[in-house]
Amino acid sequence: MAAEARHIAVIGAGWAGCTAAVELTQAGHQVTLFEASRQLGGRARRVDINEVTLDNGQHILLGAYSQTLRMMRKVGIDPASAMLRLPLQMCYPADSGGMTFIAPRLPAPLHLLLALWRAQGLDRQDKLALARFSSAARWMGWQLHDDCSVSTLLERFDQTERLTQLMWRPLCIAALNTRPEQASAQVFLAVLRDSLGARRSASDMLLPRLDLSSLFPQRAAAFIEERGGNVESGSSIRQLRRHGAQWQLQGNDANLDFDAVVIATPPEAAATLLDGSADAGLLATLRSYEYEPITTCYLQYTGGMRLPRPFFALLDDPENAGGTAAWGQFVFDRGQLDPAQAGLLAVVISASSGAIQAGHDALAKTVAAQLAAAFKQPQLAAPIWTKVISEKRATFACTPGLARPANDSGLDKLMLAGDYTASDYPATLESAVRSGQQAARELLAQIR
Repeated sequence: MAAEARHIAVIGAGWAGCTAAVELTQAGHQVTLFEASRQLGGRARRVDINEVTLDNGQHILLGAYSQTLRMMRKVGIDPASAMLRLPLQMCYPADSGGMTFIAPRLPAPLHLLLALWRAQGLDRQDKLALARFSSAARWMGWQLHDDCSVSTLLERFDQTERLTQLMWRPLCIAALNTRPEQASAQVFLAVLRDSLGARRSASDMLLPRLDLSSLFPQRAAAFIEERGGNVESGSSIRQLRRHGAQWQLQGNDANLDFDAVVIATPPEAAATLLDGSADAGLLATLRSYEYEPITTCYLQYTGGMRLPRPFFALLDDPENAGGTAAWGQFVFDRGQLDPAQAGLLAVVISASSGAIQAGHDALAKTVAAQLAAAFKQPQLAAPIWTKVISEKRATFACTPGLARPANDSGLDKLMLAGDYTASDYPATLESAVRSGQQAARELLAQIR
């Protein structure tokens, strides 16, 4: 417990901001969490459309997300019941020309060796290439002397065209939301290190049964309020400035003073808040990011429709080998996660800037046709209804050597939190949570 309770503002109630607010609250401080929208969760939140609860994007978490799971437990969420835990797998629909790769529940690395031995749809050269890459990455300690693109890394280790198409490319796009030709090989290796290269459970795939706001942000808000803090949704902070020994937040209705602040907004919004206070270098970094969208296409069928597995990988459009953005990369059977959503499929298209150019209706028709062809079920081409949700700035483009700022802004008692801050991880829920924890830790060290 802190020697003296301070009034601390956290601006932004995404997963990073909620984490920082929970940690600071637990340390005994009076926290006010501000969120401009009505729904908590930032870029991983619930949306309610026509009396149907959806997410703004379908997510997969990993068993390696140790700090995310820790924070869930801290606020009263049981990950075992809140998510479906599956072994590491990359399975394509039967007879679609893909592969079936499922890791058994054996100690690492035996689970990967047996999965590779049993894998269907890969020939001997593909399997040898995968084994060679994994062994070399471990020998290198999952580190590169100089960062490069994922495509360059795969070429260096003679990965086969089929293995790249069926495993490395979809994994890279899913994890980094950046295509292999532009994606950072070092960040990709960090993801592989903490999943494929760690204990068996770290590679498990966790599919949320709850909507994303209920999975953590709403319980985090309750945690804060139960301990005397405040959560102000629908409250936009327009400006931040020094006011004596405190920070003054200028909002829609009033100006409020706080002893310390954590800015947990997207980087461009952070730059706007800090304009006039932070040094030019930090502002330039915050404004330098390029972004990639993630699009989720929801398709509702009759309640009796059920896929053979909770989720499948999908092949790129064969007429667009190289993976243009018009086709879905993964499909999830939401009914196997939540019985109330029986017959609802969620198709994810990462790095989807090209996919949305023709419009949502055209994209939904393309995805429905893709599903019908992949599963050899013509009825999938005619869903009852569809809804396309595109998060246009879902993540930063995770390119080689990208400059990412520290949590410490260089200003007294003012920290930054967000998945874009310094880390060897891409923009994921885990990197957001870790950033929130680090921001709280460094702020506590300043105000003790």
